[in-house]
Amino acid sequence: MERTGRVVIVGAGLGGLYAALMLAPRPVLVISPETLGEGASSAWAQGGIAAAMAAADSPRSHAVDTLAAGAGTVDAAIADLVTRAAPEHIRDLTEKGAPFDRDAMGGYVLNHEAAHSVPRVVRVKGDQAGRKIMETLIAAVRSTPSVQVMERVVAQGLVVEHGRVVGIQLAQVSGGAVSKARALHAPAVVLAGGGSGGLYALTTNPPRIRGQVAGLAARAGAEMADMEFVQFHPTAMDVGLDPAPLATEALRGEGARLVNARGETFMDAEHPLAELAPRDIVARAVFAQSQAGLRPMLDTRAAIGAEILTRFPTVAEACTRAGIDPVHDPVPVAAAAHYHMGGVATDEHGRASLPGLWVCGEAASTGLHGANRLASNGVLEALVFARRVAQDIPAASASDGGDAPAVALAFAPGGVSLDAQAVTALRQTMTAHVGVRRTGTGLRKALGRITSLAHAHAGCPDFLNMTATATLIAAAALLRCESRGAHWRDDFPSADPAQATRSRMRLEPAQHMAEACMEVQ
Repeated sequence: MERTGRVVIVGAGLGGLYAALMLAPRPVLVISPETLGEGASSAWAQGGIAAAMAAADSPRSHAVDTLAAGAGTVDAAIADLVTRAAPEHIRDLTEKGAPFDRDAMGGYVLNHEAAHSVPRVVRVKGDQAGRKIMETLIAAVRSTPSVQVMERVVAQGLVVEHGRVVGIQLAQVSGGAVSKARALHAPAVVLAGGGSGGLYALTTNPPRIRGQVAGLAARAGAEMADMEFVQFHPTAMDVGLDPAPLATEALRGEGARLVNARGETFMDAEHPLAELAPRDIVARAVFAQSQAGLRPMLDTRAAIGAEILTRFPTVAEACTRAGIDPVHDPVPVAAAAHYHMGGVATDEHGRASLPGLWVCGEAASTGLHGANRLASNGVLEALVFARRVAQDIPAASASDGGDAPAVALAFAPGGVSLDAQAVTALRQTMTAHVGVRRTGTGLRKALGRITSLAHAHAGCPDFLNMTATATLIAAAALLRCESRGAHWRDDFPSADPAQATRSRMRLEPAQHMAEACMEVQ
């Protein structure tokens, strides 16, 4: 095993890069599966960052909205902690050069997004927040001597000794080939490698984000939380692209309406807030229209018109690629896997149940989101916990890194690459049975199928990390015999007050459940 005094950060999205900067001047090694800045969910975030920046707003109001959206399972103390920290992080990013939209008086331009009581989403050029913030952080990382970035390398597993994480298994990727894994001993490991949306056939997430980071923590024995709660974005563009381009929620905040193939609006009958209802409600309504053959569409023509080309350039560019003119035509949409509220269970410092392991960003489950994430709270959570992780590591790690030299690993060929057909089968299974609407029968079928796939490809660590996360999502969904937030059971359509708690699970019990379901495939 190679050794380093550097803190190893797995993932080069917003959470990973921000943690690296917050740890400076302590030496860190950032592991990026692609060239820095590519393939990270953070760069695809269109809405922005939720923060109480207006004089009429407050962190308390932000916390109240977070609790309401989370459908009874938000950790109130975490919501208070995060919302109070939000304005400071906006100011910090501004100082680092993030080009947030400002008005003539220098105030932040704030979007109104679903389930927020007031406009409070800080944005960049309408729909380019994720991309521009990532560009700012990448520039800062490139100029920070304490940060080493190792590109085109993936984490395949954790090294655990006597119940403590002491290192990470890494492999190099080149095209479709994967090297043999190398173990790297480190004083601390931070997982910041994204969510699980790509486990589904229809997703807004980058292609590589398929639950691997949560899965490798689960396979090492980490406690997982809220795994059943997967958020489906109601307005992914249904234009045959994988991943599906996102039509940001800010469009609905500006007055865009959801219509069906008959030209009928349908959200007024679903919720008093209509298009600005919580995402789970809008997603199920869009899904119902799709199931009924009434192709749902987002109509921006009356509310935004030709200004969509300049005010929402990311959406406009995606429409152009799909052959759609949003100035004159509504945009076909569908509910797509977008954000995973569940993940590695962490405390208020970002610590996982395994000593030596910290997690921030979408791979973590802090308790902020509950059963249904409030819009634009995801990027905020990544920022807040990246800093808290960076502040906590020195107190929990025996080594300060000193003048740790750069890490150089020699990788040898011979690793097991992903089987594309197996990945497709896994994604189809998740969409068919663990998607927007679920049943006990379907979830048992999914668990059996996932287990069969895992057995058939047991030699591929990357695939086993995916199936571990998929197994936990399906098992937690089967155990929650109610409908709550983003988790909907057709066979248990009502919420049960007795189940208004967060769920906790480890992989081994979930695998036992899955093995028992193999006969029902």
